[in-house]
Amino acid sequence: MLLGCEQSSQVSADHKLKTSTADSVSLASPSQQAIDEIAATLDVKYRLITNIPTDKCDAKISDGACFEVELSFTAKQAIKVNDWSIYFSQISPVQSAVGDELLVEHLNGDLHRIVLKDNFSGFKAGETKRVVFRANFWMLSETDALPNYLVSAPDLKARVIESTQSQIDSGTGLEILPFVEPFTDELRQFKRSSEDSTTWLTHKALYQRNLAVNSNVKGDKLSVAKVIIPTPKVVRYHQNNEVADISQGIKVNLTNVAQFKVNAALDRLARLGLKQNEFGLPVQLAVVLDASKAIGSYQLSISKQEISITGVDATGVFNGLQSLASLYTVGSTSLPLLHIEDEPHYAFRGMLVDVARNFHSKAFILSLLDQMAAYKLNKLHLHLGDDEGWRLEIPSLPELTEISSKRCFDTQEQTCLIPQLGAGVDTSSSVNGYYSVSDYAEILQAATARHIQVIPSLDMPGHSRAAMKAMTARFNKYQALEDEEKAQQFLLDDFDDKTQYSSVQYYNDNTINVCLESSYAFVVEVMTQVKKMHADAGQPLTRYHIGADETAGAWLESPACKAFVANNDKGVTKMSELGAYFIERVASILSELDIETAGWSDGMEHTRKENMPAIVQANAWDVLSWGGHGKVHGLANRDWQVVISSPDALYFDFPYEADPKEHGYYWASRQTNTEKVFQFMPDNLPVHAEFWLDRQDNAYVADDTKTPLAKGQKFLGIQGQLWSENTRTDALVEHKVFPRLLALAERAWYLPNWAVPYNYQGAKYSQDTQVFTTEMQKERDANWRLFATTLGQKEFVKLDIDGIDYRLPTVGAIIEQGILKANIAFPGLVIEYQDEQQKWQPYSKPVAVKGMVKVRSRSENSSRYSRITQVTGL
Repeated sequence: MLLGCEQSSQVSADHKLKTSTADSVSLASPSQQAIDEIAATLDVKYRLITNIPTDKCDAKISDGACFEVELSFTAKQAIKVNDWSIYFSQISPVQSAVGDELLVEHLNGDLHRIVLKDNFSGFKAGETKRVVFRANFWMLSETDALPNYLVSAPDLKARVIESTQSQIDSGTGLEILPFVEPFTDELRQFKRSSEDSTTWLTHKALYQRNLAVNSNVKGDKLSVAKVIIPTPKVVRYHQNNEVADISQGIKVNLTNVAQFKVNAALDRLARLGLKQNEFGLPVQLAVVLDASKAIGSYQLSISKQEISITGVDATGVFNGLQSLASLYTVGSTSLPLLHIEDEPHYAFRGMLVDVARNFHSKAFILSLLDQMAAYKLNKLHLHLGDDEGWRLEIPSLPELTEISSKRCFDTQEQTCLIPQLGAGVDTSSSVNGYYSVSDYAEILQAATARHIQVIPSLDMPGHSRAAMKAMTARFNKYQALEDEEKAQQFLLDDFDDKTQYSSVQYYNDNTINVCLESSYAFVVEVMTQVKKMHADAGQPLTRYHIGADETAGAWLESPACKAFVANNDKGVTKMSELGAYFIERVASILSELDIETAGWSDGMEHTRKENMPAIVQANAWDVLSWGGHGKVHGLANRDWQVVISSPDALYFDFPYEADPKEHGYYWASRQTNTEKVFQFMPDNLPVHAEFWLDRQDNAYVADDTKTPLAKGQKFLGIQGQLWSENTRTDALVEHKVFPRLLALAERAWYLPNWAVPYNYQGAKYSQDTQVFTTEMQKERDANWRLFATTLGQKEFVKLDIDGIDYRLPTVGAIIEQGILKANIAFPGLVIEYQDEQQKWQPYSKPVAVKGMVKVRSRSENSSRYSRITQVTGL
């Protein structure tokens, strides 16, 4: 289709390049050895020039916004061959490029190609050639660039240019891109536009911000021992701070609770050090049915004689044990005496992980389930299919995983998908892969043991390129066997459709044709098999997430769709109604399979309520600073089950802080740290205009008078999201998810006193209104200080024990008159510094330093470090 194959590397004839005779230099055709040498010796550098748009930006695209990048190519040894190309991934598509001997083309999605012009003269040893390109919108993070540039030539194997490969930082364990030049210019490289008020978070600014959370650390130490995350609804502590002795461990007695229902929680207690012992403090576990309480509710009492946990169901007992684990301080021999009555604020407490764009291992998913259960999250939204990959084995459709679970370099995409997202050519790379039926069963069984429901998602009709290419390969296979019926059976493409469209991710071929009956046969086949997998694993499939979002303007020239619109009995009279028709019909298919429908808000909102099932889940991902609360309220007012998935606070693939070295996309927020997640008030979306800013750190107004929630409407719950477009390793996923997941759990489970109740009359909110009062803010900030200190002093140690690569915060620091002062966002974590002595030393109080000074934080087990910050003086 677009590329050569790693095996055959065919390039279509219209893209073959002519042999150059520029400057009387004769260049030979390349050999495999020449391609290998180019890959090994060509030094590539990527430099952002500016985000400031010029008259060279295309005014018709992205509102006239574009950024400029210089790519430089330095040959360590002479290159005397022609007819080769470089393929690379670039998230924002290139509009135009300038290079004396090089030309840049956008192919499909994020894939681009650099071709040699007719005047290409080769490279002398040490020579550098450059090309400057302009791409849509802006580039605000060094990690926007993608690795693994490929060099290819006709009939030869493509190779990854070694200088563009990612590396793993030995201290942080995270991926880095050495070929990308660091940002240094705040105006040209850090700002989105002239209206952008975002401030680069320097070590000095971070030091000032951290002062608030470090203001009462000594006093907080007394309270940390009593903290449980997420916070219980009601807690009563015994007077005089009396404690129960657990020096001998615990002895668990089950009354009417099956052992397998609580084993995972008991195992976690043992890992943390609170093990079972014949002489330990008795722990009584029992279920006491109470239909008036929410699923998972429980009571926990600790006296000197025993610990008692009663749940309204086995989930409640399990949650009570997790509260015990949270209360416990690793290494302690006592527990505070208390009584807890607890129940969840939201029934749906979810986390989405995208394993489609880049694959993430079964081991990671199993580890994530452990941590979700530890903090009482109960829904895993597993995003298994998208444009860049299909990650679940469907035995009757082997092409889905044989082809679409991996990306390499195949022109016709008959062995793999094209190398989007910097995938390279290695099909065994960690970004490739899938869950076999047995793998998926293991995930489901682990989730069930932890009282977590798995909600699978195989996105459609948009975001479906992986499925479409697999089914096209199936078509070709059976066409070759002259079996026309099987070839057509699950086809997702109308090959006569000449519609020109571009999806949000710039694909021109990623949307299932909704007018083909074979498309619905595919849905039935896949869902029937997924349902069977769930049943066989002991977790019935009761809810499935269609996706349904971001469908581009496809099908307009499809003969199949023109015929369908002209003659159907479904009430479809216009092309614009086809997207809703597909969702409604798939929802009907799911209902026939006794599966409830879920989907993203932007696709679901176009459906007709009378054509949808009685129970519908809508994930609301509308940006609050763009008036998104109105759309969310509209969905809830349909009596749909709304799961708040606001990108302003709940997209964990977004940067943690406003720093170009922070990893992640930023289309809705430049800075989503744990404190921001903690501040979130999902019950009242518009009120955030009083204290949050938009993506350019400017104030905004939220007018809730137009589409307020209907009286009594509530949301089903909230969900964190981890999308994986540029998240290529399991370690980086954990870095992004933790510790934000703990704040997500806090907001999903517990409604704090400082949360502003929703005003069903509707209101306008801005920085000038004060519905969120000063007293509320003081209480929230005090709660946050204790929460942050608990993470630093108690919870991170537990994550270390479980091998979680949580984000270690960068250190705030200043130097005044030769004295280093440093602090951290989570008091209790170790700070280290280095000066001209070239030796890292622990920091505990202000200290005299000389020469170049660097600071970092360190995990309790000394296995990992934060990103290093160089400290400059005042």
